[in-house]
Amino acid sequence: MSGHDQLAHYLCELTSLLWKLLLPLLFLCVLLVAVLVLLVLAVRFWLQSNRTVRRARDGRPTVAFFHPYCNAGGGGERVLWCAIRALQNRYADINFVVYTGDLGVTGQQILEGAQRRFNIVLPRPVQFVFLRHRLLVEPGLFPHFTLLGQSVGSVFLGWEALTEFVPDIYIDSMGYAFTLPLFRYLGGCSVASYVHYPTISTDMLSVVRERNPRFNNPDYISNSLFLSAFKVVYYCLFALLYGMAGSCSDLIMVNSSWTLDHILSLWRSPNRTCVVYPPCDVSAFTDIPLEEDGDRKCHSIISIGQFRPEKDHRLQIRAFKKVLDRRREGLGGREALKLVLIGGCRNQEDEDRVLMLRGLCQELGVADRVEFKLNVPFEELKREMGEATIGLHTMWNEHFGIGVVECMAAGKVILAHKSGGPKLDIVVPFEGGQTGFLADDEDGYAEAIQRILAMPPTSRLQIRRNARQSVARFSDQEFEACFLAAVEPLIGTLER
Repeated sequence: MSGHDQLAHYLCELTSLLWKLLLPLLFLCVLLVAVLVLLVLAVRFWLQSNRTVRRARDGRPTVAFFHPYCNAGGGGERVLWCAIRALQNRYADINFVVYTGDLGVTGQQILEGAQRRFNIVLPRPVQFVFLRHRLLVEPGLFPHFTLLGQSVGSVFLGWEALTEFVPDIYIDSMGYAFTLPLFRYLGGCSVASYVHYPTISTDMLSVVRERNPRFNNPDYISNSLFLSAFKVVYYCLFALLYGMAGSCSDLIMVNSSWTLDHILSLWRSPNRTCVVYPPCDVSAFTDIPLEEDGDRKCHSIISIGQFRPEKDHRLQIRAFKKVLDRRREGLGGREALKLVLIGGCRNQEDEDRVLMLRGLCQELGVADRVEFKLNVPFEELKREMGEATIGLHTMWNEHFGIGVVECMAAGKVILAHKSGGPKLDIVVPFEGGQTGFLADDEDGYAEAIQRILAMPPTSRLQIRRNARQSVARFSDQEFEACFLAAVEPLIGTLER
């Protein structure tokens, strides 16, 4: 037999063998799929049985909020507590639960912290479900592929939450979209989400494609064509999964026009998506007097925001350094200006970041003119706001900017980043008048600060008045009305 005939014979035998294996393989695949489906149905039945038992015991339905960092002091936490307060005032026959990973405190201490930081008191207590594995969503656990790691971690954390307590309505108020299909398909819950910031956005893809270094695109990636191309593919695949998870939501609330555009492009659910501006306690700051500040011996620049990398406090300090250098020979010199950084620290990583920022101040020689105030009570925050001249914000593509609104309500001249929510929704003309300033780099911020300080006090006062009047649309009352209108159809599906 020739070599050609032998090859043909072997191929025929291989084809015959594969054909004989095909039916068993198909049978095995069908069997595995059937087992998986049965397992999912069994888990779903078990979880829904738990909810039925709980409903019979409590005699009323439950709405649960997934907010692993509810004891932090950021804008997302203000949304959480204002939303619960609004729902409690409207619906007396519904229980409310908060899933949290804050193990070092009690529920009462969390509520006291909300009152201290935000001046928010709930009409009645809420139940807290303490999650033991919040570490799974900590970015420090995933030095590489952070988005994917945190998202997978959120699924396991969501599973812990679901097995601890099965609600009737589940609201993700912190942006963990991959928990939505878990609660909808396994828990059988109606699900809603309040999106502060899309986990991934087209802007993030543009940064990687253009190979621009950012806090989430380090130099070793932006300098490499291969790594940049690989990251673009990774981001595209992740965006696809993120969109599939988010589209499971029965109701999607977003906090700004910028977030709306990105969520619509990713989740593709326009009929279930609406803008609900976050609550800003503007009334608590409007009693700060609006007076000319020309007689001040020292002008204070105040920054409000959690000490997270994306807030870009480094940019604030470097821009402030340039202002001091340019004023060195001017009236009052360095002593006539100071920078006050106020914010919350969620964890050890944030505290380490503050230490790094203090080191940067020492390195630049501005430590004597920069003050750090961490986790301050509301009254101290308000006092610092009253003493400030300029409100400073530097986050690129900030989803909204509650700190920006609060500064404007307090009558400060706001200087915000020329992107995201501040550019599209907040620092916009009011009745034809200017409400603040925008910048996007060190020189731009330094020049804007100098321009503000050089303005006649009467001109600054007019901008401050315009700013205060313009932010009434972001009040707690406006948020509560819009939030309740959005969730009312979902609440209406509950059996009470």
